[in-house]
Amino acid sequence: MIVIDVRNVHQALPEGCRLLAEHGVERLSRNGRVLVAPHPVTTLYRCPQERVLFWPERDANPFFHLLESLWMLGGRDDVAWLAAVLPRMAEFSDDGARFNAAYGHRWRKHFGRDQLKEVAAALQASPDCRRQVIGIWDPRHDLGLKSKDLPCNTQVMVQLSPDAHLDILVSNRSNDLIWGAYGANAVQFSMLQEYLAARVGVPVGHYWQVSMNTHCYEPHWEMMRALAARAPEPPSKRSDPYSSGEVMGGTVVNLRPDRWDRELDTFLKLGTEADYDDPFLQNVAKPMFEALMAFKETKNPARFSAARAHLNHVLAPDWQVAGLEWVARREKK
Repeated sequence: MIVIDVRNVHQALPEGCRLLAEHGVERLSRNGRVLVAPHPVTTLYRCPQERVLFWPERDANPFFHLLESLWMLGGRDDVAWLAAVLPRMAEFSDDGARFNAAYGHRWRKHFGRDQLKEVAAALQASPDCRRQVIGIWDPRHDLGLKSKDLPCNTQVMVQLSPDAHLDILVSNRSNDLIWGAYGANAVQFSMLQEYLAARVGVPVGHYWQVSMNTHCYEPHWEMMRALAARAPEPPSKRSDPYSSGEVMGGTVVNLRPDRWDRELDTFLKLGTEADYDDPFLQNVAKPMFEALMAFKETKNPARFSAARAHLNHVLAPDWQVAGLEWVARREKK
């Protein structure tokens, strides 16, 4: 077992890239040549709410990472909403209408119960309980299924630490280092963790991601090596905007969870057409969505300045800076 122990995902990405650049084993896969870590990899995030990437080499899409994670917490599996954010996501659907393995739908609806509410209620009733597991992989449905979309993350184990913080351990069967592990997954599961902590009424603790197969596909090897060269030893404050204090994260769930769920449902239906009592939905998610829609108006010569104008209203510094930098890179091109 290989352990990457970091403060946040921004620090984790170059460390994971260095691992594969130095020790990766070349193999063939259904998607071509791939470098694979020689052993399973555990990543420990000590500050999981610091969930945004800033490396320009990676060029992570903060709009997609944020909005997809909210879509997941809403329990959705529809293609239309997510494809409006990132059109190529439709390629991963078998029928063009639904995703087979949408995590949020698995968390909240697929098994005929809302696992998030039940797990949180159980931990409220018994803080020392060690039996709370959120299932994602469904062997009755997934085993042997020919699908474009099978769950890579298979389950989430949830416990309260001795100091009453909510910890999660996510198990993963196969993890793309660039797009999955140190990209979308870090946002998806840290937001899930924060939501569960809010339901239980405790602070967020640590987040472990345990990946059986950590890999990087050949088209991304050049990026991987460039990021590996960024890996600080030890992590340098200059290379991590969170550690240096340049940015800070915001709290996602600010209302009572049942009320927040209702507001999130409204956001997923009405988006920018409504106002929200929750500060994160109103002052972060809404202007991020507005900025993305302005950016996507390709026939508007002022689309870059229009996107920046909306981003100036984003009150979470990490998401705001990442959004501004992402737009600036595209304007430069």
